[in-house]
Amino acid sequence: MKAQAEIETELVLVGGGHAHALVLRRLGMRPLSERIRITLISPDSHTPYSGMLPGMVAGHYRFEETHIDLARLCEWAGVRFITAAVTGIDPGARRLQVAGRPDVRYDIVSLDIGSQPDLDSVPGAREHAVPVKPVAGLWSRWQAFAEAPRGQQHRVAVVGGGAGGIELALAMAHVLRNRAVRIQVYGGSQILRGYNARSRAAATRALAAAGVEVCVGVRVAEVRADVLLLDDGTQDPVDTVFWCTAATPARWMADSGLATDERGFLAVRDTLQSLDDPRVFAAGDIATQVRHPRPKAGVFAVRQAPVLAHNLEAACRDPQAPRGLRAYKPQRRFLSLVSLGDKVAIADRGFLGATGAWVWRWKDHIDREFMQRFSGLPPRRPMRADQPEDATQPHCGGCGAKLGSDPLRAALASLRQLYPAACAGDADEDVAVIDTDGPVLQSIDTLRALVADPFVMGRITAQHALSDLYAAGADPHSALAHVVLPFARPSIQQADLEPLLAGALSEFSQVGCRLLGGHTLQGSELQLGFVVNGRVPAGGRRFKHGGQPGNALILTKPLGTGVLFAAHMQWRADGRDIAAAIRSMQAGNAPASRVARQAGATSATDVTGFGLLGHLAEMLGAGVGADLWLDAVPWLPGAQQAAREGIHSTLWPANRAALAGRLVVDPALAAVPEVELLFDPQTSGGLLFSVPAGAAATCLQALQDSGHQAACIGVLREDAGQRIHLRAARA
Repeated sequence: MKAQAEIETELVLVGGGHAHALVLRRLGMRPLSERIRITLISPDSHTPYSGMLPGMVAGHYRFEETHIDLARLCEWAGVRFITAAVTGIDPGARRLQVAGRPDVRYDIVSLDIGSQPDLDSVPGAREHAVPVKPVAGLWSRWQAFAEAPRGQQHRVAVVGGGAGGIELALAMAHVLRNRAVRIQVYGGSQILRGYNARSRAAATRALAAAGVEVCVGVRVAEVRADVLLLDDGTQDPVDTVFWCTAATPARWMADSGLATDERGFLAVRDTLQSLDDPRVFAAGDIATQVRHPRPKAGVFAVRQAPVLAHNLEAACRDPQAPRGLRAYKPQRRFLSLVSLGDKVAIADRGFLGATGAWVWRWKDHIDREFMQRFSGLPPRRPMRADQPEDATQPHCGGCGAKLGSDPLRAALASLRQLYPAACAGDADEDVAVIDTDGPVLQSIDTLRALVADPFVMGRITAQHALSDLYAAGADPHSALAHVVLPFARPSIQQADLEPLLAGALSEFSQVGCRLLGGHTLQGSELQLGFVVNGRVPAGGRRFKHGGQPGNALILTKPLGTGVLFAAHMQWRADGRDIAAAIRSMQAGNAPASRVARQAGATSATDVTGFGLLGHLAEMLGAGVGADLWLDAVPWLPGAQQAAREGIHSTLWPANRAALAGRLVVDPALAAVPEVELLFDPQTSGGLLFSVPAGAAATCLQALQDSGHQAACIGVLREDAGQRIHLRAARA
């Protein structure tokens, strides 16, 4: 019997910059050993390609053309993706601090988090200016700004006369050319410092032609809500300020204990390793090569990628003493292409320069060719299944594949400090006491790893399990966990177990549910489940089949998780749609359950594996059927598009077959793809319940006021065959 490979090394990539995106692509083409687990941590599912951002602001490109879908890229490359912001690093403990969740451990870490405008050297800038990074924030603010109706003239200031500031000002001027907007650029001593005279002259002409005013020879000394104070004592009134000044590193870099340059960027060797810690790598703007310092430009991150990928692989093979590391030596001069708002650009290299539409077409070709590497992903090669020489004994089942006691005890001890009220003090006992008055309802649910982030997986699984209690009108009381962790070193298993249970406890703690204990196993893939116990409130009732003809049907969450994750596994889903589905799955059904009780709900269920139609069929009592209105059903973003592309979850055929003979479909819906989504299995879906018709409007308003995307999707009717009549719309 072949030995089951254990995870031995954790490689963590922090940030989705250009270098890391290219490293991920290489990993998909040349996967590392299955003994190496790779994780990417990034605050957003999409990372912008800097060269195309001015074109996006100017309206020349769509969002999808200018952003790399990290969620899709990671799924293709076999890399775990965690959507979060890193807030610190502890090189001694080899841990990353992450906002809103437990630390993430690593054996090898690589940083590619870029830089940000300096908002702290000028008073008021952080409070009153819109920084160009992070791009997600800039893009949302710009869209709101560009679409807002205005009567009188609006005054816009762009602070920063480098390439980024000039490109942004001209892109905005291009979009707002027919609006009453005044745009001023504050360029410090001169615009495009470091560029040749020919390029600066071309930019000056473009700014003048676009009506953009340029202020040089003065600096912004303070930013207030409606005015800029300059260092010569003058004041310029302003309505909106965009901040594009010199780059600065993330604040937490200064607290890392690692060597930095005079501006605070991580100091690295030519191998892209930290001067202090060979396990820490960095590329892009966050890093400064001490032997070859260069300006902060995306071209260097792109060219660092092959060296970074090679050296990370070497370090993972032997973290203690990696061999065969390569050195990166950046070129002294590089080509800079600057967009001028309309489809015209500047080319600058050394003393050479050119301007024209042909330069923009050249730039457009280069940019699109780069982005094509991430939109047209080739088939992924299988991961290498190499085994160490001492791996002679396969993992046996004689011990029940039980997890060792040390990782479990250590994880529980840590979690008790974080969640003292939700994590029982005797949670490592083999039995648990359930002490409650009145009847106790019990349910069990187990999920395979639907998402790669263990903390989020814990939250989703907890909500998924609790939903059965909410549908039955019960309040959560306690839970037992069933955990299967992948074969790995004990330290890695503990590092997996902590965020997994922490995610669950973060949800349990909000609803008064205590984790009493559980059982942990080792296996080929991560699984998590919970037995949950609930109390029926005094005067409450358990209901599922009590709906009466005429009752309105209320659905509290949009549908589509099954088809979206099926599309994600085929690399056909947009990462923003997956992120929306994950947010929906993490949202609990406790508020909806309370609203249902207050509205006098007559029957209820939660919408999970059997899909909307399967669970609706379970609700129909003797002599009761339902009219369902397709146009009223809410959908998650991307679900309808996936259905139109013919994508289905693996459980979809069985769900469809189970309703044969009970579903009556309006002939007008025969070829409508959304009909098939009604069979789509859901994970941590919403509640479906019936209420008296007179209570429906008030119930819906209460749900929507509490943040639910709820809808009235049909009514119960008399029907001896308990059939579901699907109609395009309400008659």
